[in-house]
Amino acid sequence: MNMKLNLVPFCYDGSSKFEVEKTATKISDLYEDKVAYEDLLAALRQQMGDLQSLMYAHNRYGLLVVLQAMDAAGKDGTIKHVLSGVNPVGVRIESFKRPNDTELEHDFLWRHQLVLPERGHITVFNRSYYEEVLVVKVRPQILTQAQRLPAELTQDLSKIWQQRYEDIANFEQYLYRNGTRVVKVFLNVSKQEQGQRLIERIEDPAKNWKFEEQDIKEREHWDDYQKAYQEAINATATPTAPWYVVPADDKKNMRLILGKIIVEELKKMDMAYPESTPQRQAELKKLIEIIKNQDK
Repeated sequence: MNMKLNLVPFCYDGSSKFEVEKTATKISDLYEDKVAYEDLLAALRQQMGDLQSLMYAHNRYGLLVVLQAMDAAGKDGTIKHVLSGVNPVGVRIESFKRPNDTELEHDFLWRHQLVLPERGHITVFNRSYYEEVLVVKVRPQILTQAQRLPAELTQDLSKIWQQRYEDIANFEQYLYRNGTRVVKVFLNVSKQEQGQRLIERIEDPAKNWKFEEQDIKEREHWDDYQKAYQEAINATATPTAPWYVVPADDKKNMRLILGKIIVEELKKMDMAYPESTPQRQAELKKLIEIIKNQDK
């Protein structure tokens, strides 16, 4: 089952400005019912799995999917549902929490460079280096107190953010020039939907482990985070590393859109299975005969 979906309205490649207040957090359902949704998602998983196998055999490209969102937007569940059909050998999920002491001894991109996708692989960053212009921008004391930068570099914070946007954009261009394709996704959830999901985490014992009191404190800075996302997306959206702003109030729609984004990005890669020469085919036929003789 194929899903007809135009991704252009969700894509920001630098040719237009992203305005968070004018962007929908919910759209009309892309599925008729639960059965149709499962069929559509299964079809996307199949396509994704086939294309990843081709990418693995071709062994020239890597795919980095950067997933960013406010708390409770559904990152973990989306990753689980969308990528469950892909060969785990070819997919890795990297989650980034607060930097540890070792990581703080390096530049802000260092820990992410260590786990970039190998050729033929998909890597998903569950949060990423963008936290450095999101959380750190909303809470600049992290920059001045924890990151151990020279004092002269932290005197003009507005300059730091601009420099980090430039560094990130240059880093992503560098990856593109070396065969790693970068797709960045912002799961755009409304404040009301987020609040409801946080309440569900509190009320459901099976979800209590997901809840942290810090989530409530961060929610007080909702408008600051929305502004930070808008500025980061507009500063780093490029044709070679676009942002996709995905409505996240409906999790099923969100998963279908993310699956479609990954499939379409894999389709753009100029890939083929390695060709076999006539000499190699002759050698393989001889091996078939050897196997048959072994079984006699």
